[in-house]
Amino acid sequence: MTTDSEEADRYRAPALDKGLDILELLAGVDGGLTQAEISKKLNRSPNEFYRMLDRLVRRGYVTRIDGDRYSLTLKLFGLAQLHAPVRRLASYATPLMRELAQRSKQANQLAVFDRGAAVVVAQQEAPDYWGISIRVGSHISLFDTGSGHVLLAFRSAEDREMMISEHVKSRSEVTLSDEFYARLDQIRERGYEMMASAQTAGVYNLSAPILGPDGAGIAALTVPYITLVNNPTAPDITRTISMLVETAAQLSLLAGSDVAAVQE
Repeated sequence: MTTDSEEADRYRAPALDKGLDILELLAGVDGGLTQAEISKKLNRSPNEFYRMLDRLVRRGYVTRIDGDRYSLTLKLFGLAQLHAPVRRLASYATPLMRELAQRSKQANQLAVFDRGAAVVVAQQEAPDYWGISIRVGSHISLFDTGSGHVLLAFRSAEDREMMISEHVKSRSEVTLSDEFYARLDQIRERGYEMMASAQTAGVYNLSAPILGPDGAGIAALTVPYITLVNNPTAPDITRTISMLVETAAQLSLLAGSDVAAVQE
């Protein structure tokens, strides 16, 4: 008769176990660890982890910081965002996004971070003839869109740098000024972004964060606002911002965030 221990040993995958041990260890520390520190904490020789760390770095799950320290990237976070949690969030968001479109007379979309970009995971058409829509699945920039600014603004400074690093790995080098980081801080302070679209003339990107239980931004809700001259009763941009922020707060509550505590 086979014991539980023997059964577990039969299906062991030592290399996989080693990689998971590293990921789980790095997930619990700030500032990263050297190869020697990883080996010591996992009670193994440093040589056992050299190839595994190299593969994790090459696959984008781990990055090297300060030359010899290893830290998790946001790749696992990005992968998780595009599966069940995001499908649930999009499902919760759909009726609220539809209501927002009806009230504001504008289209809106929901975006999350994934591997260096903001990815649109849900969108709602404007109820009347005119509106700006972006296809679900579209990858948009972190640096010149309302969604991207909000996704960066409502993360920690460490997370921001990882997100930017993911962009650099998958696309191209960027140079960000002190003014850009100051803008992110201003967005976080006022609770939303309002900016002229860098892609379409006459459009203003209005974006607000969906906050998770820890107060960090997990998604951005964006209205690409256009002035509807043929509909004088449509809400103006100030009223639309209020509707957007209200809807984002409702979605944050559904995501488990204590919005009042975060705002304090």
